[in-house]
Amino acid sequence: MAPASKPRVLVASPTFDEVLQQLRAHFEVEANEGPEPWTGEAFIQRLHGKQGALLTGAQTVDQAVLAQVPGLRMVANMAVGYNNLDVAALQAAGVCASNTPDVLTETTADFGFALLLAAARRITEAERFLRAGHWKSWRFDMLLGADVHGSTLGIIGMGRIGQAIARRAVHGFGMQLLYHNRRRLPAATEAALGARYASTKQELLAQADHVLLALPYTPAAHHLIGARELALMKPSATLVNIARGGIVDDRALARALAQRQIAAAGLDVFEHEPQLAPELLALDRVVLTPHIASASRRTRLAMAQLAADNLIAFFETGRALTPVTR
Repeated sequence: MAPASKPRVLVASPTFDEVLQQLRAHFEVEANEGPEPWTGEAFIQRLHGKQGALLTGAQTVDQAVLAQVPGLRMVANMAVGYNNLDVAALQAAGVCASNTPDVLTETTADFGFALLLAAARRITEAERFLRAGHWKSWRFDMLLGADVHGSTLGIIGMGRIGQAIARRAVHGFGMQLLYHNRRRLPAATEAALGARYASTKQELLAQADHVLLALPYTPAAHHLIGARELALMKPSATLVNIARGGIVDDRALARALAQRQIAAAGLDVFEHEPQLAPELLALDRVVLTPHIASASRRTRLAMAQLAADNLIAFFETGRALTPVTR
């Protein structure tokens, strides 16, 4: 009897050689070896005839895609967020989806805090100033920023990453901590974090010296921070977004920064990335990074390996290790 053929899997974005080797032991693999991810029609064409796929946020799988690839059984998203997936459509089609929680929490929290410090203390603005040859003498009022230590941090979204940032803020920088979340944390967790619950985002925005977004994107969270919300913040405040593009109205933020409604911002995610609102590029007091909050080698390798492990587990046991079950 001929051996059963292996399931066919698409790896739609470049990834690590060791992950491809792991997958090839279990599947027939068509792998993108770079440099750019396969998206749009190129992605759909390569998905034909595949039973599984390893994706990043660059690829979208929705009802229209699923209608063209009826043999698809499993998609493993190499991210904790999954707004690139239509989970309801996947479930209706009987296609399993997974994500990569936990493995990127601490690295993303490190980066979120780095972005807060860089924006509040005007670090990238100061470097551009120096490199451009503008530093001719020292002045006591040169490039004055905002203190982070001892100030009040407001976190919107208190899941794994929000809580990791909270620990850094309270225990490392002696900050006062406010948070707003869909569900209030247990009293014991609040006490351990030193966190105080704000029942509305408006309360948090008005009181915080720095606001950091760490919530998942959903349609209900679209433009959660827009012109009205920015007007509630302190003129000295900093806004940091390491969550997802679309949670902040980027053009409203650019206007608020230009008009000094708030002092600074740090953004790792954008509404239409990789395109940016040109108004943001024209501003000095915003730190812009290209969606790299989880970008340490160890963490990205762990994310890719967990995505691969999800594919292997599903095709061997019928169950993913970390399924998305919205």
